[in-house]
Parts: sequence; structure tokens; C-alpha cells
Amino acid sequence: MNVKPLGEKILIKRLEAETKTAGGILLPETAKEKPKKGTIVALGDGKLLENGGRAKFQVKTGDTVLFSSYGGTEVKIDDEEYLLMSEDDILAVIS
Repeated sequence: MNVKPLGEKILIKRLEAETKTAGGILLPETAKEKPKKGTIVALGDGKLLENGGRAKFQVKTGDTVLFSSYGGTEVKIDDEEYLLMSEDDILAVIS
């Protein structure tokens, strides 16, 4: 895969959904909630500023992040699902 997001966009690989609850109950596919965290795969060049420069990202490739529920656009690349979103949709970095 060779994908380069444009501008301030970020490509994220969503982490796998939990298969069982904290109490140990196995969840069927229909009951699984899509995770709201993932790993950053690629970054664009940054937001274009009024002076013609580019703003630096606060995240980097490889970071695990939390993002908003309805943020981003789902895309399929090489039979893998990714999210393409703006840095504004990212809520936190998990360390």
C-alpha cells in the first residue's frame, strides 16, 4: 500500500473490536461496537496556513489515538478498512 493523504488529512487503521465483555461473555458480530481508537498509518502535509506555510501535526505515524465516533470517512485499500480524517477529529493520543 502506498497512500499519501492530502493536506491536513490522516489515515488511521482502526483497532479490532472486542470479542468479549469484561465479564467474559462472547459477543456476536452484530453486537460488537466499532472501536473509537486506532493507529496512525500516514499523515498529509499539514494544514495550509494563511502565510503559505504548513502547520505541524500534533501526532505522528505509529501513534495510537482516540477519535470521535462519527469522525472520518471509511475507505477500503487492498481489502483492509481504514479511516481518513482530519486532525480535528482526533481527541487524544494513547501512550
